[in-house]
Amino acid sequence: MAFSLASVVLLCLFLDWLLTKVHVPALIGMLFVGMLFGPAVLNILDSSLLAVGSDLRMIALIVILLRSGLELSRESLHKVGLQAIFLSFLPALFETLTVMLIGPYFLGLSLLESAILGCVLGAVSPAVVVPMMVTFIQEKRGTQKGIPTLVLAGASMDDVTVIVAFSIVLGLYVGDTVNLAWTVAGIPLSIAFGIVIGLAIGLVLIRIFEQFNPRATKRVLAMLMICILLVHLGDVLDSRHIPFAALLSVMAIGFIILEKREHMAHELSSKLGKIWIFAQILLFAMVGSQVDLAAAQEVGVKGILLILIALAGRSVGTYFCTLGSGFTAKEKAFIVISYLPKATVQAAIGATPLAVMGMHGMPTGAGQVILAVAVMSIVLTAPLGAIALNWAGHHLLSIDTRETFSSLQAIQESQHEGAAT
Repeated sequence: MAFSLASVVLLCLFLDWLLTKVHVPALIGMLFVGMLFGPAVLNILDSSLLAVGSDLRMIALIVILLRSGLELSRESLHKVGLQAIFLSFLPALFETLTVMLIGPYFLGLSLLESAILGCVLGAVSPAVVVPMMVTFIQEKRGTQKGIPTLVLAGASMDDVTVIVAFSIVLGLYVGDTVNLAWTVAGIPLSIAFGIVIGLAIGLVLIRIFEQFNPRATKRVLAMLMICILLVHLGDVLDSRHIPFAALLSVMAIGFIILEKREHMAHELSSKLGKIWIFAQILLFAMVGSQVDLAAAQEVGVKGILLILIALAGRSVGTYFCTLGSGFTAKEKAFIVISYLPKATVQAAIGATPLAVMGMHGMPTGAGQVILAVAVMSIVLTAPLGAIALNWAGHHLLSIDTRETFSSLQAIQESQHEGAAT
């Protein structure tokens, strides 16, 4: 495993340097390395590395979500609160309904099978979107109107909504008993429960950090381990049908630290930024390794057209969320583009319908089609969406000229604090 990991990291670092020179998002190179080394092409990644790939992806996702929370100001959230709520479900709803309408004609799926596919496709990718929004916040692009914060908050809640909807529709399809009222109520409960627990943990951590004054590196390490335990708790509660949005809880920890101790938050964010250099390689390379190009090829032109039409439907829903917000046409276009990339959720749940159909002794043809379309959506939208989002951030968002404390300042100050950091 060590050899595979070293090879992946070195090649990703080289592509990071090379792609940065030509102004292409580095994550595209990392996705490519994962696909190239993974089972779909060369199949040279050690099986033990692939076996822990899901855990590595989750740890990396925790790193960037925690960092995003440490950059998520209350002022920005207050500006975009209503739009963030709309973005948590409206784009996914439009995309799912679009797939339901055209799925039977394009792919020969039933209405319910098309709904399952719509739910699989409906989630925006936090792996692609969140790191870029954190970068734009650092660069102060669109921050005067809180636009990166809006996308961060909306995309995080979007994933919760889509995964719950996916569980409901798949359960109905295979004939499982579903308590529809409790499951639907679980969406706001999951979000609220996750946020409250995260805020409480964040307040406790502030007290502990001020009481014992550990070095910033130890603070970050403690926070990461707590967040990993939180995500594990979320899995346990989910298996018992108790709503809990663990990833939102992770963001809430960072948010309350920023709210109560801004200097501490920026210092911790700068440390996480260093960890992210390694974590992003794990995240995108492991996502890339999950791509099954053979499955993607089975989709054909009709599957690609379905994805494109579904994205158009999604874009209409995203645009509706921006109405009455006071955003300019360019800013609205940026938000629409930011909701296009797909990767993490599709890689995580794309194969689930196929597995569940097989477990219930049902024909698996529809599950194979759903998996193939999910894979193709990653192949199409992750790299192209990242390029488009990178371009949009630099051409459609204005730079905030207000003076604010930044993580860069925290780094500079920490260099003069000696043992305090």
